[in-house]
Amino acid sequence: MEFSKVSTLALTCLVGLVLALPSHAQDSKQDYLNAHNRARAAVGVGPMTWDNTVAAYAENYAKQRKADCNLVHSGGRYGENLAWSSADLSGTHAVNMWVNEKANYNYNSNRCAAGKVCGHYTQVVWRNSVHLGCAKVKCNNGGTFIVCNYSPRGNIVGQKPY
Repeated sequence: MEFSKVSTLALTCLVGLVLALPSHAQDSKQDYLNAHNRARAAVGVGPMTWDNTVAAYAENYAKQRKADCNLVHSGGRYGENLAWSSADLSGTHAVNMWVNEKANYNYNSNRCAAGKVCGHYTQVVWRNSVHLGCAKVKCNNGGTFIVCNYSPRGNIVGQKPY
């Protein structure tokens, strides 16, 4: 009888842990890397690696945006993609939003479709951007701010991403 109570308690704790994990899932450095590297592999570009210096820059900037959650670029030396949501947003989802801009990018003309945005996508797949650092903060207003920084920066005018 005692074993049954312990087993039930253990199972309950395990289920609780599994249910709690998704709220933190898809925000690890490996999650950010995997999402970026899937998009890069799709166009024949080599993988990125996580860079702690670039990540520290991203973390510092994300903390600066915590008060207002405004999509304002840092103006720093790295390439940069920003995402914001009024609710929780995972890092993987943010990267996927940027990658979905692929539909707006014309490789032959190296331009975005008229009236469309594609620069987030081209930064993700920029061949020479090989170091990545990302950060996420919960904003004071309850929203989420995510920043990914890239070194060296991409989106060089007159050059194609790959």
